[in-house]
Amino acid sequence: MTLTLYTNPMSRGRIARWMLEEVGAEYETVVLDYASTMKAEPFLSINPMGKVPTIVHNGQTVTECAAICAYLAEAFPDADLAPHANERAAYYRWLFYAAGPVEAATANRALGVVPTDSQERMVGYGNFETMVAVLEQAVGAHDYIAGDCFTAADVYVGSQVIWGQQFDWLPKRDAFANYAERLKERPAYIQAGALDDALIPVVKA
Repeated sequence: MTLTLYTNPMSRGRIARWMLEEVGAEYETVVLDYASTMKAEPFLSINPMGKVPTIVHNGQTVTECAAICAYLAEAFPDADLAPHANERAAYYRWLFYAAGPVEAATANRALGVVPTDSQERMVGYGNFETMVAVLEQAVGAHDYIAGDCFTAADVYVGSQVIWGQQFDWLPKRDAFANYAERLKERPAYIQAGALDDALIPVVKA
């Protein structure tokens, strides 16, 4: 079995590394530079978008953070991070809510893009305030996003919430803060962060 993570420590690659640490997989790390190796061969043959994270597992390429989390949960079932039958609907709902409305709304807000009332039907998330309210209710309903058990969806949704609180992409709310603190106590989250932090001086050199 071979598994390679293509990443940069100052990127969403941190999400994929956290997930890899959660499943306990052995993997090789290839660190790419934004201005050079990420936009050149041989990486462009692996991911033509020239973006990280990307994983290659037994010759199969997976891109997009939400897809990587879902794929690894199924590829390593012993980690028990795929949804149980009673959690499956919430698992997929919130995993893709974070990948769709949350990502789009926060990116547009950072870019200063505010849809007009007539455009709200087009953008998928309606408006930023609606996205935030729905996310707040979701993370506050249970200890974890799909229920009482931690799943791969928490890696992705949790990363959005943790970074949202850290960089003020999301408003400060008790539900967000409590959810983020629970996740930041996980050993895999701590280990992944330490591994990425150790690489930052290398990519900045």
